Amino acid sequence: MPIKFNQKFLISAVLSLACSATLLPNHAQAFWPFSTQADAATNIFSPSASTPVLRANTNHNPNVGAPIALTISGGSALVAHSGPSGTEAAIADTPPPDRISVYVVHTGDTMSDIANMFGVSANTIIWANNLKSSRDIHTGDTLIILPVSGIERIIVKGDTLKSIAKKYGADADEIAQYNGLDPAEALDVGSTIIIPGGEIAPTAPSVKGAPRKTIREPYLGGGGAAQPGYYDNPIPGGTITQGLHGWNGIDIGAARGTPIHAAADGVAIIARNGGWNGGYGNYVVIAHENGSQTLYSHMTHAIVSSGQSVSAGQIIGYVGSTGHSTGPHLHFEVRGAANPLRNCSIGSVCSPQ
Repeated sequence: MPIKFNQKFLISAVLSLACSATLLPNHAQAFWPFSTQADAATNIFSPSASTPVLRANTNHNPNVGAPIALTISGGSALVAHSGPSGTEAAIADTPPPDRISVYVVHTGDTMSDIANMFGVSANTIIWANNLKSSRDIHTGDTLIILPVSGIERIIVKGDTLKSIAKKYGADADEIAQYNGLDPAEALDVGSTIIIPGGEIAPTAPSVKGAPRKTIREPYLGGGGAAQPGYYDNPIPGGTITQGLHGWNGIDIGAARGTPIHAAADGVAIIARNGGWNGGYGNYVVIAHENGSQTLYSHMTHAIVSSGQSVSAGQIIGYVGSTGHSTGPHLHFEVRGAANPLRNCSIGSVCSPQ
């Protein structure tokens, strides 16, 4: 049935709306219908005839301006030039080569992408995170980017993983994992491998009665300027059992279960319980306001968590023998500053310097 309009009513309505429009001020009051306050008004702008019309921005020359290089991840995903923590954009400056970094895996990331971001090998990341392969990463995973202390060696006839591990005080399985080797296969003579955590022992004297010559580890690093009074002893009363080695580390012997204290105020960026963790076993890394990091390894377990603020002297874990360890002790590293126990004698109970 066709709808019949009242022409007089329609004309009256149109005229009424027109008059209202001319009387409406440029700024009107609009009320949010879900507000609990009856007078909760929001100013909105009502355009006038003089308001310029918005137009789409156009460029008749599409080649104007320098081309922008696009960063690709995984051969298909674009990497943002600015973004949240964990993306390449968040790594504005290359981290110092001795610092430990934490990276959150994003969609499209590959192991090689991440390794290139931090200037390390893919094997370094696999090794430090106890991964099965370079494909064993998933979106949301947190990876530890751990600069590796070790020794480079060219394989000679007769070398085996076991003999190399024994020679350099390393772990055969760890050497195989780091270098992507099959423990069941023979080593290729002439190939080069890295012995992670390896140390060079003093050489035998070349002449009878001559003093033994100590070779400095070629990968020894992690130190820096002295910071007198900044660090406390993580195990007060502990005995120094080994001098500087690895990444500016000192070993402090103590009974299993002895409390380990934070050497200075900071934030725990890593707190790992369980796993080999690159030989560190259960360990904690604390970032400090002076830009340095302290590392505490071989714990029975850590009692702080990642992201937690800690105070100097606070207990963060207990002495153990996890990871690559021959007995209960604390391996204490300082990255970015001099180790305060660097001048302590072996067998002494020493105060930080």
